[in-house]
Amino acid sequence: MVAQHRTSRPHHRPNRFPRSDPSTQAKRATAGLGALGVVFGDIGTSPLYALHTAFSMEHNAVPVDAENLYGVISMVLWTLTLIVTVKYVLLVTRADNHGQGGILALLGLLRSRLTSARGMVLVTVLAMAGAALFFGDSVITPAISVLSAVEGLATVSPGLAGLILPAAVAVLLVLFAIQPFGTGRVARALGPIMLGWFLLLAALGLPQIAAHPQILLGLSPQWAGLLLLNHPVQGFILFGAIVLTVTGAEALYADMGLFGARAVRRAWLWVVMPALLLVYLGQGALVLGTPQAVENPMFYLAPPALRVPLVIYATLATVIASQAVIAGAYSVTRQAMRLGLLPRLSVKYTSRRDEEQIYLPGVNWVLLAAVLTVMVVAGSSSGLANAYGLAVTGTLLLESVIFLIFAVLVWRWRWWKVGAYLLAIGLLEVVLLAANSAKLLSGGWVPLALAGGMLVVMTTWQRGFRTVAAYRAELEGSFSGFVEALSATNLRRTAGVAVFPHPNLHSTPLSLLLCTRIFRMLHEQVVIVRIAYAHSPHVPVHSRFEVDQHLSASHGITRITIHTGYLDRQNIPANLALVHDQVPECEIDFRQALYFLSVLTLHSPHPESLRRWRRRLFVALEKNQAPRAEMFQLPPERTIVLGSEVRL
Repeated sequence: MVAQHRTSRPHHRPNRFPRSDPSTQAKRATAGLGALGVVFGDIGTSPLYALHTAFSMEHNAVPVDAENLYGVISMVLWTLTLIVTVKYVLLVTRADNHGQGGILALLGLLRSRLTSARGMVLVTVLAMAGAALFFGDSVITPAISVLSAVEGLATVSPGLAGLILPAAVAVLLVLFAIQPFGTGRVARALGPIMLGWFLLLAALGLPQIAAHPQILLGLSPQWAGLLLLNHPVQGFILFGAIVLTVTGAEALYADMGLFGARAVRRAWLWVVMPALLLVYLGQGALVLGTPQAVENPMFYLAPPALRVPLVIYATLATVIASQAVIAGAYSVTRQAMRLGLLPRLSVKYTSRRDEEQIYLPGVNWVLLAAVLTVMVVAGSSSGLANAYGLAVTGTLLLESVIFLIFAVLVWRWRWWKVGAYLLAIGLLEVVLLAANSAKLLSGGWVPLALAGGMLVVMTTWQRGFRTVAAYRAELEGSFSGFVEALSATNLRRTAGVAVFPHPNLHSTPLSLLLCTRIFRMLHEQVVIVRIAYAHSPHVPVHSRFEVDQHLSASHGITRITIHTGYLDRQNIPANLALVHDQVPECEIDFRQALYFLSVLTLHSPHPESLRRWRRRLFVALEKNQAPRAEMFQLPPERTIVLGSEVRL
């Protein structure tokens, strides 16, 4: 008998807040506030350093006169409009995987659409490179954001410059220390602060715009064109700093699933974008009237008496900016684990109501160490700007490539839509990447080195996992052969239920083989459980289970497949408790079941060559994985681990 309870559903975007819900407006407001606290922290603090970097001699060799100033402001505003508003808010956020975003969510969607093996390899490599660059971005963002805020102390008094680095280190230590409390709680706590920050940005910009209304000429793209036409080389270099205004756009997409695409769009269009337009126009107007303010236009927007409070508020805002990429790093890491790109890591769920609120201790502390190292070595936000731009532009461009593949295959975009996207957005991103590539030797190598390290880890894990799977298949043998051999084997049957988690329907769990060969025993009811990962974030309960008792019913063996999304918890006991309700034909009582895990101990005896070094890296990754018992949330008092050894 095969009871198959799994239905396919067309892709749709879930409506987080149905219209029939009487508290819909309150929920939407809460989601929007949470989005301000997590999703837009990074891009919301870019005014602290973007124009400051653009006006520095390193990035801007053109005279800061009125026409060139209009051109710089025009470049900033239209880069924001095309990349963030058009690309992400209006287009890419609609390419969601059941509400989830990020470059790996796109990969999950395309895996079920691509029929060409070469195409699948290409998309996977692009997604891995994009995810690796995102991790590099996650290291640099907290460092540059916090440093740029604390550097405001120098505008208050030059004597405070010595406190900048220690203060920034202290802020980051506190930020990473509060991560175990959960992204949701941090968002609720910091969301109102971020709302106040955006209101403050608008309030600081408006008086300067009123005093110098001619800065509104910068709204026209013609001034950007004139600057590039009159100063082509300098304008090209200037793009290396302009990209800093869109930092965080990639985190916007990666964190979308935390609050929903609708909340993200509304927060951007109604709060974030207007505030950024006003503050950038205000900074331009300030420099137009007070050229010496070019040294740090953000902090000179405030009167001298208010600069210390502004530094404090800016520091709080940069904490939120860092929170955006930290949450994104958690999300991308878990997606990579479920897609088989990274080994198992410990995942802590920080909310009983929202499974997407997670905390990864290993990722948290590795990020902290990397952030502090990069910040101390660079010493200042301007020293990190070169490294920052290359990580951001690389991620932007890779996401565009995969998005266009998705748009052609899934949305059936015609050639003119693809061409319009390439001309309006793709060309701009290529120019941004080229401008930042010119700074490769002066710091741009840092994100590439970080991304390269992540790529080595991911490719090593993929290749090693396939090798071990082949070894394991030889040890385990076929399941049908095992069932046939049971009839001729004299085994002692023990009362109770034994559950054997196993990833393959066609082979036999190693722990089950050891029970029969070494202990010469078998429980009266044996359940082989397979976790099957869907290419969507969640699988509903009514579509989750497949129960197969046909081949081995006479031996008391049942095979159950549990389909989970890459964001679902893999709690085997909790899922098995639901089987009887969903599949009435299955009458097994799992309440006192024993759980048997099969493990392989790996050894790599030859470390000399590069190839063997990668073997040792895989062995180290495998040994430091989170225990499977923890991942499956098995009860320790009823879990037995059996295994064998393999030499790679």
